[in-house]
Amino acid sequence: MSKIKKIILSSMLLAILIIFSRFISIKTQVLVISLSFIPIMMSAIWLGPKYSTIISLLGDLLGAILFPFGPYFPGFTISAAIVGFIYGILLYNNGKEMNDKKLIIRIIVSSLIVLIIVNIFITSLWIHILYGKAYLAIITGRVITQIIMLPIQIIVIYMLEKSTRPYIKKYLYEEK
Repeated sequence: MSKIKKIILSSMLLAILIIFSRFISIKTQVLVISLSFIPIMMSAIWLGPKYSTIISLLGDLLGAILFPFGPYFPGFTISAAIVGFIYGILLYNNGKEMNDKKLIIRIIVSSLIVLIIVNIFITSLWIHILYGKAYLAIITGRVITQIIMLPIQIIVIYMLEKSTRPYIKKYLYEEK
């Protein structure tokens, strides 16, 4: 894939990420239900860890600057970059087509790692530091949300990747 195509796709996914995370989501101080995982995971699959990390980091930073939700806290930007990196490392297949079983396993493993380590423990720590709420109470509330979001993420990403696979192969990886 050419560098121009990667930059164009990255900017489109970044715009989608900002829209999903800032406008199409349910947010409270402790709980966030969002579709922002879609552009991050798709960038990880299509572009790899470098691009998915940058897209995640910029999505959080630009979203916080342009459309703030509470005070800016750099910990959330760090978490976003970690999420993009984890997905990128585990989902990227260097432009090669993955079989369905391998893709599902990678989606499950990467989602579990992100949901447990980043979304439950690290983000709960940032919320505790920022708002002074009890750490264990925050974790308890976030665990329920993450249990609900896990199968949604797996199904949505698998279906999106499978349905976009022929187009991605044709338009992004074929050099003309």
